[in-house]
This record gives sequence, C-alpha cells and structure tokens, in this order.
Amino acid sequence: MTDLRHSLRIALAQLNPLVGNIDGNLSRAREARREAARLGADVILFPELFLAGYSPEDLVLRPAFTAACAQACEALAHDTADGGPAVLVGLPWADAGRLHNAVAHLDDGRIVDKTLKVDLPNYGVFDEKRVFEPGPAPAPLVVRGVRVGVPICEDIWTPGPVATLKAAGAELLLVPNGSPYRREVEAERTAIAGARVSETGLPLVYVNQVGGQDELVFDGASFALDADGAQAAGLPAFTEAIAIVEARRTPEGWRLDHTPPAAIPRGDEADYTACVLGLRDYVGKNRFPGVVLGLSGGIDSALAAAIAVDALGPDRVHCVMLPYRFTASESIEDAAACAALLGVRHDVLPIAPAVEGLEASLAPLFANLPRDVAEENLQSRARGTILMAISNKFGAMVLTTGNKSEVAVGYATLYGDMNGGFNPLKDLYKTQVFRLAWLRNRWKPSGSAGPDGIVIPERIITRPPTAELRENQTDQDSLPPYDILDDILDGLVERQLSPADLVARGHAAETVRKVDRLLAIAEYKRRQAAPGVKVSRRSFGRERRYPITNGFRETLA
Repeated sequence: MTDLRHSLRIALAQLNPLVGNIDGNLSRAREARREAARLGADVILFPELFLAGYSPEDLVLRPAFTAACAQACEALAHDTADGGPAVLVGLPWADAGRLHNAVAHLDDGRIVDKTLKVDLPNYGVFDEKRVFEPGPAPAPLVVRGVRVGVPICEDIWTPGPVATLKAAGAELLLVPNGSPYRREVEAERTAIAGARVSETGLPLVYVNQVGGQDELVFDGASFALDADGAQAAGLPAFTEAIAIVEARRTPEGWRLDHTPPAAIPRGDEADYTACVLGLRDYVGKNRFPGVVLGLSGGIDSALAAAIAVDALGPDRVHCVMLPYRFTASESIEDAAACAALLGVRHDVLPIAPAVEGLEASLAPLFANLPRDVAEENLQSRARGTILMAISNKFGAMVLTTGNKSEVAVGYATLYGDMNGGFNPLKDLYKTQVFRLAWLRNRWKPSGSAGPDGIVIPERIITRPPTAELRENQTDQDSLPPYDILDDILDGLVERQLSPADLVARGHAAETVRKVDRLLAIAEYKRRQAAPGVKVSRRSFGRERRYPITNGFRETLA
C-alpha cells in the first residue's frame, strides 16, 4: 500500500466568468491556478463550462466558438507542464460531429482525459438538450493517482451517474456546477448532494460558479460534504473565492479535513443580494457607464435606486423626477429625500410640455371622446421617452422598475414605465418589495457600494402605492390588495394551481377570475419586457413561456 497516494489537496475555484470571453476566462483560470499553486493544491476544480462561461446557449452551435474553447483548453493544458496543480475545467467538447458538455483533465502539459455530462437538464431555465448530446456512462478520472468521479452538475440530481462512478471505483466525487440562484436553492443542493454521499459513502466536493448572466444569478456557495454527510467546508455566497479542501486516505476510505463554513445570506437577504449582483454584472459585463432611472417618490423606484447604488455606487446612478400635474407634492419631496440619502444625482424635469404636445397632436382624432387610459398612458410614455433620450445622450442604461405583481397583471405601460434595459425588481412581488425596502433600511449586503443606514424614507414605504396618472389614484382602485393579489399570483405562477384550487384555499371566486384573466391577457406585454434578475422558482421570461395567442382558460364551476 506504500505506493498509494494518501492525500489530495483540492482547490475550489468559485469564479465569475463572462460568457463568450474565452481569452478572459482562460486568463482567470491561469490566475486561479497560480493561486492554487501558492496554496499547495494538487488539483484545481473549476465550475461547469468555465472556459465558455455558463450558459453559452446557442454560442456553442458556432464551430468557431467551440474551436476557440478547445484552443484555450490546449493552452491551459500546456501550462500544467510546470509541475503545478492538475486542472479539471469545463468546456463544450466537439467530437465527431457530436457536441458535449465536458470536463477536461489537464496535467503534465497535456489533456489527459475528459468526462462528459450524462444528464442534460431540459426544464426551467435549462435547455441543454437543445445544444448538447449526453455522454456515455461515466468512468472515474485518475487525478494524481486518485480515482476521482466528476459528475457534472445535473449528474448528481439523480442517483444513476454517481452510482455508476462508485461501481467503477471512484474514491472521491468532485462536482463542477453552473447552478443558478433561486430562493432556498442552497438547502436543496445540499440535500441532493447529501443523498449521493449517503448512497455511495464517498466524500463530495461541490464547486459552483458565481455572478450574473443576463437574467440568471449564480450564487457560488460551494461546499464539501464528508463521507458521513457532515459539511466539511462552505464558501461564501455571491462573491468569488478560492479555497482548499484536503482529502485524506484512511482505513475506512477517503475523508475530508473540516474547516468552518462561511456564513451565507438566506431569505430576503439572499434575494436582495442576488438583485444587487445581477444588476452589477449586467451593467459591468455589458460595459455601461452607469444607469438612469425615473425616481417617482414611490416604493418601486426607490428600492430599484437603492439596489443600483449598492451595485454600482452613487456616482454611477442618475435619478430623474418627472412630475406632471397629478404628481403629489409628497412624491416630489420623497424622491428628493431618497436621492439625498443615497447620494445620487437627482434632476427634476417636468413633463407637461411633452404630454400636452402629444395631446395636441392627437386632438383631431380624440375630439369629443372621454379621457381614459389613452391620455393617462401618454404621461408614462413621455417619461419613458425622456429617460431613453438621457440614455442615448450620456450612455447610461435605463432601469425599469416594475415589480412582478405589476408585470403579471399588466399594470404597466408598454413603451412607458416598461422602457429600459434591465429590471432589478422583475421577479419580486409587491409584498416582497415592501419587505426589502424595510430590510435595506437596517442592513446592506456585504460588498455593497451604498451608504449605511436608512436610504428609503419611511413615508415612501407607508404611503398607499399609486401610479399618479389621474387625481387621487391608488393601485387598489384597479387591483386587489397586494397581499391577496400576490398570494393568488404565487398560486397561479409559481405553484401552477388552478383557479378552483385558489378558491378552495379561501380566495373569492370573482377575484381569482379577475387575476387569472389579467395574467393571461398581459402575456404580450411581458414578452416585450426588459430582462431582470430571477430569484423565484418560476420567473417570467425564459422559465415561464406561454403563447401570446392563447385561447385556453381554466373555468370555475
């Protein structure tokens, strides 16, 4: 037994790649490997598809893209001739006309071996079967003399691939992941990994990507479970990290050294942090100099402004108050107070000339017709046009600030308050917007660029919400109370309950019918909405895809 290796130091590279930036991702991999060498690692484990960035979607269908990934892999393999850590790195792998989600094992200056993902997820935000083909039954990779199973992300969500690796002699499980954040997913991942450990008796090391990619946020929160299921290590969430997990051979099998896990945010704190990271990376990775948004004196725009300042810093956030004759003095005062607390630039641009000019243009067509939503929406569209003009002139991206409740039922104006490049509140129901506003006034996430303390005046949170498009308007003129609306929407959207189910839970049939109808007819608006951070189990956009032209309705008896 003297020739057996008795320990393996594994570096977990919890990093934030940029999809498509193959040279940049290669540079990050090299930098991480140098750090792993400094820490005495034997092998460094990168997240799923790291060289490409996750998720590359249809980029992998371009031969030039997969060829560039292969070249980067060869370059990284060449580096391993220096005697430093071996590498397990993900990339799309093209072989004989077949494209796979792969992990390459690099050592001794070459690509030693590879493993291919078996279970391709094709639900929710995932559609890997569209671009990849599954690999064969997996076999362990021999990494520095240790038989290592490398199930890729979804491969641990069912027992089969890991059981196959155990039967083939795997001694450890090293799992690269591209697992996006959603509420309570961290506990779910740990439970799934724990089940695989319980079934096999093998220690499991799980590394996850971190960072924002379009609507997805990857939260990191990498971890290691010992052979008895106990947590041996835990990396922080929503931030990059490189850490060492040491595995040791014992008479009972491989065991992990234990280190205290990092504390990670949960619940509303995790959702808020995800919104901050998602916005920061969307702005930064798309190279916008900053953001501009309409600050109305209402809670949605105030929370969006706070998230923007936490993500980017006050110098990169421009708030504009766009009052009209229905704008209350309290709204003007509260917007100014909020901007001052956040430390952002704040301009006031009255929209009366724009609105009245549009009404004058339309007067021949609208003559003798009563005023209605057509005139009301001119206000919102004038605001949207002004914000887009500021964006065009100065380069800052417009933030749109509608919450999930409004987006769900169409309580928003196309080409008006829906204008914008990104929406940090898109997957937050109104009731959660209120909670997050209170939360931000007593706490802020680690690494925040915003000020401490109260940043949203209390009156903004406690005033009845209103679009202020007519005299004495409140949201509840058109919608059920938000606690009722959001519970119904949660049932219809997240849980996919029927209207009858919701009535059985105690909601009034008339209210359920109204909300269900509004949800259905607003699909065409949602299809044109800006992308935004996903935090829920089922977000609008790439995860919940309903036809716009749709004659199906569930009816109540």
